[in-house]
Parts: sequence; C-alpha cells; structure tokens
Amino acid sequence: MTAGGGPGDQRTVVLASASPARLSLLRQAGLAPEVVISNVDESAVRAPRVAERVALLASAKAQTVAKQQDDALVIGADSLLEFRGRALGKPADVHEARDRWQHMAGHSGVLHTGQALFDVRNGAVVSRDVAVVSTVVHFAAITSQELEAYLATGEPLAVAGAFTLDGLGAPFVRRIEGDPAAVVGLSLATLRTQLAKRHMALTDLWRR
Repeated sequence: MTAGGGPGDQRTVVLASASPARLSLLRQAGLAPEVVISNVDESAVRAPRVAERVALLASAKAQTVAKQQDDALVIGADSLLEFRGRALGKPADVHEARDRWQHMAGHSGVLHTGQALFDVRNGAVVSRDVAVVSTVVHFAAITSQELEAYLATGEPLAVAGAFTLDGLGAPFVRRIEGDPAAVVGLSLATLRTQLAKRHMALTDLWRR
C-alpha cells in the first residue's frame, strides 16, 4: 500500500449514484469522483431482508456503471430505512412523507446503507466488495408546526426514510448508534476498509 502518489498514479473514481449527499461526502474526504448515473430499476430488485436489498441495489448500480468503464474504481450505494419491518425509501409525495413522520416521531428505525466497490481494469471487473452498514436512528418528537415547515422545504421527498442528517432534518434526530456518514449516504470508514482489501489507501485517491 502506498502512502500517496502523483497525479499519474491515481485511479479514476466513479460514483454510480445521482445523490448530491454522496458526492459531497466523497469530496469532503478528498476525492474527486466522476458521476455516472446507473438508471437501475430499483423496483425490480427484491430481497427478503432490507439489508440484503440495499446490498443488491448497490451491487447492481456498480455493475451497470462498471460495464461502461475501462479503468476505474466504481462506487455504488443505496440506502433504505427499516421501520417496523418495512423498507422505506424516498416518499412518493408529501402525504406519504407526513404519514411516515407521524409514525416515526419519538421512535427508532435502522438506516441500512449498502455500498459496493468494483475495481475495473482493462475493461474487466477484477474485484467486487459489497458491504452493508446499519445505523440505529432515534427520531425526536416533532410538533405539527415543525413537521409542516419541514415538509414545505421539500427535503423529505428527496431522501430515503424522509429525513437526513446533513440538512434541515438533523434537529429532528435525537441521536444515532453507528456511522453518521452512512446515514447521509456513504460510509467513508467502510470505503477505506474496502480499498485496503485492494492494497490501496484512501489517501492515494486524494485530489487536493
């Protein structure tokens, strides 16, 4: 594992996700990923457990984008909130978001984030690593006035589980048990571990 390298030694990193939050996390970690949206039909991916489903979705996204690459590290990710045995992605509309929050407020759920790292060299995938990071999220009680104000921002409609820690919804989360970055959309600590398995350091990918 190298301690770093010149620009010519750096691998291209491709994020197979349209999520601005995941892109921001990677940039904050010193990476400069290209974004290629996978357009995977998420409704077609099924699994008996929520954690298994996010792993399959992350892998499917990475696989689809990896086919378009010649030499790159492709990161695929997906998140779902498991609440009372149900898998909750982005709410379809404000009515669904309101209903979710009315049930979630004062209770807890588990945010599962699946992330896949595919190493593509010479047009072929030479390694695949898929991990799931699960974080317990404890939601605060929320007043009707606060809820309506939050819904009016539109933020709950754009994120899995109708909440996020890196936006206006953060004050409505009392605490978490686990990796906050994974709740936002991508576990940087897990990515570091995935890279280490390929004998790479995350610092090797720094663009600063």
